[in-house]
Amino acid sequence: MSKRNIFEDVEGDRSVAPKVQSGLIERNKSGARRAIRAWLMVLFALVVAMIVVGGLTRLTDSGLSITEWKPVTGAVPPLSEADWQAEFDKYQQIDQWRIENQWMQLEDFKAIYWWEWSHRQLGRVMGVIWALGFLGFLLARKVPIGWTNRLALPGVLGGLQGGIGWWMVASGVTQGEGMVSVASYRLAVHLGLAFIILGFIAWYILMLSREDRVLMQARRAKEKKLFSLSTGLMHFAFLQIILGALVAGIDAGRTYTDWPLMGGQIIPQNPLMLEPMWKNFFENPGLVQFIHRITGYVLLGFGVIVWLRGRHSAHPITQSAFHVVFAILLLQVVLGITTVIYGAPWQIAILHQLLAVVLWSAVLRARFLSAYPITTSIKDI
Repeated sequence: MSKRNIFEDVEGDRSVAPKVQSGLIERNKSGARRAIRAWLMVLFALVVAMIVVGGLTRLTDSGLSITEWKPVTGAVPPLSEADWQAEFDKYQQIDQWRIENQWMQLEDFKAIYWWEWSHRQLGRVMGVIWALGFLGFLLARKVPIGWTNRLALPGVLGGLQGGIGWWMVASGVTQGEGMVSVASYRLAVHLGLAFIILGFIAWYILMLSREDRVLMQARRAKEKKLFSLSTGLMHFAFLQIILGALVAGIDAGRTYTDWPLMGGQIIPQNPLMLEPMWKNFFENPGLVQFIHRITGYVLLGFGVIVWLRGRHSAHPITQSAFHVVFAILLLQVVLGITTVIYGAPWQIAILHQLLAVVLWSAVLRARFLSAYPITTSIKDI
């Protein structure tokens, strides 16, 4: 018999090395990142659709066609001629019909009713998809650590948005007050919150595109100055979006259709004609459009500064992101001028609003990449 090594039983057979499994802790905590990201992308698309349909509802003056707020039962449209007539009778009680739309017959009313109903219905669909997804991931315990409140936020803001939507519509559902449209500042709040919701969803999609450990490592290469500038650009773009909503709320884009002057002047006539003075900044079409124009020029100038900084980023993907932002910003300015010159026809106006969504998303992506850059090796360039 051969002598046995006294450590043989302990060491075992060294020819078969055990398989090393790494990242088990992170795997257990990461949740269903891909599935959640896909769900958020669906919500993102629905919010974009909401913004577009909402813009068309405004451009077709359809927003006041449904005079009541019924979050649940309102999902069912009129099903009979009697139901349609009842809705039309309610609409005939408000100032918009009495002052502007007495020419309407029932068939004309149906056209504007469907726009507003579709807008509200999209909101309901989005709420259901959010609730099913959020509760499903939560009950299945697939939500990544630290993401519960983040994923709850779009639903909370969406519910708030529904209330603000009715608050906006209620400002135009009047009798004897002479209101023929919603209050412009309420429209601005409504649109602004839509872009905030869109921004959070877009940011979460970007964060879920990479694992946490990868993001933590990327954050070490954060370009702080570029991130700060892109944050400023994000806020500036948001301000311009709000001002655009004020323009749309009072049809100010159709008052002065010459460019670069306004009525042959740099500053339009009677910019402070309303009393009290603060009303001019919300209800004076000339002044509101003038402010929107000037802010657009300043935004373009600041965009050039951010682009010049971004094009010198140490990361090629980040550079490309800022090139995209600048190109979209230029196109948006040109489209804005075109919208004014042609008197804001709905086809160009809705394209202008949709491009604002694209610009907003591009700015968020560039800002994200300045905070979490993607490093590339020489062979990848």
